[in-house]
Amino acid sequence: MSEEKTPETQEVVEETTEKEPKKEEKKAKRPKKDKNAEKIKELEDALSEEKDKRLRLAAEYDNYRKRTSSEKLGIYGDATAKAVEQILPVADSITMALQNMQDVPEEYKKGIELVQNQLKTSLEKLKVEEFCEVGDDFDPTLHNAIGKIESDDFEENKISAVYQKGYKIGDKIIRHAMVQVANCD
Repeated sequence: MSEEKTPETQEVVEETTEKEPKKEEKKAKRPKKDKNAEKIKELEDALSEEKDKRLRLAAEYDNYRKRTSSEKLGIYGDATAKAVEQILPVADSITMALQNMQDVPEEYKKGIELVQNQLKTSLEKLKVEEFCEVGDDFDPTLHNAIGKIESDDFEENKISAVYQKGYKIGDKIIRHAMVQVANCD
């Protein structure tokens, strides 16, 4: 039996060949798509990794900048506190001198008061605050109690005498105040 192609069979053969690409063409196209898809995926992963690294580096730099800025402020505050701590005995001496100047000429007294005011102004510029007054509540985080008395003049746990003023910069205590406390248990 010889194969004769009738017009009907020829149409069917042509339709099937048109619909189905040759097997060789399929094989040739798939590997290129797979290779390109793999390469695209690799490049996308690499790009994503590089973006992640860049974001991490930026975050690390920002943290470093914030940390060094805060360390600088801390170092400045500590250095100021140490310097002021060395000056406080001079301030105490001036205060005691003024308290004990009863029989001194008025010019001398005014001169010492002027020096005391200059010292207070300088401490204010450094943001140093003096604290502790008679009648304040006793706070063991701010005050050192070096004595206690029973007194009807003061309520319980009130400061009845200040022997040495306290000083602080912000929340940092430079020197605790030395006080006497009334009616404490």
